[in-house]
Amino acid sequence: MAATTSRVFVSHLAGTAVFDPNGDQVGRVRDLVAMLRVNRRPPRLLGLVVELSTRRRIFLPMTRVTGIETGQVITTGVLNVRRFEQRPTERLVLGEMLDRRVRLIETDEEVTVLDVAVQQLPARRDWEIDRVFVRKGKGGTFRRKGETLTVEWSAVDGFSLEEHGQGAESLLATFEQLRAADLANVLHHLSPKRRAEVAAALDDDRLADVLEELPEDDQIEILGKLKEERAADVLEAMDPDDAADLLAELPEDDKERLLTLMQPDDAADVRRLMAYEERTAGGLMTTEPIVLRPDATVADALARVRQQDLSPALAAQVYVCRPPDETPTGKYLGTVHFQRLLRDPPYTLVSSILDDDLQPLAPETALPEVAGFFATYDMVAAPVVDEGGSLLGAVTVDDVLDHMLPDDWRETEFHLDETEETEEEAPHGGG
Repeated sequence: MAATTSRVFVSHLAGTAVFDPNGDQVGRVRDLVAMLRVNRRPPRLLGLVVELSTRRRIFLPMTRVTGIETGQVITTGVLNVRRFEQRPTERLVLGEMLDRRVRLIETDEEVTVLDVAVQQLPARRDWEIDRVFVRKGKGGTFRRKGETLTVEWSAVDGFSLEEHGQGAESLLATFEQLRAADLANVLHHLSPKRRAEVAAALDDDRLADVLEELPEDDQIEILGKLKEERAADVLEAMDPDDAADLLAELPEDDKERLLTLMQPDDAADVRRLMAYEERTAGGLMTTEPIVLRPDATVADALARVRQQDLSPALAAQVYVCRPPDETPTGKYLGTVHFQRLLRDPPYTLVSSILDDDLQPLAPETALPEVAGFFATYDMVAAPVVDEGGSLLGAVTVDDVLDHMLPDDWRETEFHLDETEETEEEAPHGGG
């Protein structure tokens, strides 16, 4: 939910209409998909199973849910219409959790699950199942008597992960809090069989983040073991520049087949990036920077910068252009840096506070020149503009470093020089 963290019981969501931002109904909620976690931690809610008017059931990630209100669910309007297929690590909330017999830990009493509640975590877009509504007494179809009560998820036993027969689920739950780069390091050191099991169990967005952090050989291996439609979904979830780099390493037939399976807009962005040499500004850039029109305000810019999916580098500045707003845009006018946005009143037009002194990068600019530009001007991101003055994308410092470091840099362990810091001199504790 966009503006509140109110708790919602899932029985109230069954059959709820799903609308796009324009108010058009796209389907109805038929179930919710959750992933259990170890040590009785509340399950993470992954998304909704939505039935379209064609009766096809699709998966709607919670990251694309912008609001849950009485009688309706609002989405971003971006739907993947491929048929929903439940994965081994996923649990259907309505279909598998309700009417289940569980045990109250405090009294060791068996109860029946009548409902569960979901809540969005404060200041985050993650959702959890945090409450369980249960009825005491014997189970059965015609249960009508017995005390009902609502308890914390951690107060019941019977949902928790088993130590055996769970495939990759326990491993995923154990490493859930790891950053994508750290989880990638874990995967890299697993056996190929185990690596494929874990990759298959990750949701698309998480796997996309992890793939971006893996060595090239691991990326190709994992992508090759996914079903083609799933591989296309993961490529769509990756940053376009990373997806382009990965596809460029595949045989031509495989590459074209996956591009055909991708959503047309995503495939178009990737094809455009693949037209540039890899070690140039055009090959390094992402096609999804923050683009604003000249009549946008500082308040508009800050709202865009706050988007959680943005990397810190992309959120560091916005690019002001004439319409169209999607890359390639109309005429590029200049950049507004995040610090400047913080200094000016919310009603200020971004066109009045442009930094237009620095020349943008041309798409054919070679990697050493791009790196020199970043070092000279202390930049974390830079615009890429074509001869006609249109913004094509932005290069971020992480992609520059990724292409300048040795190929095996992800496998290198970095340690302090022992001559600089001895054990006695090293700080202790968590400070």
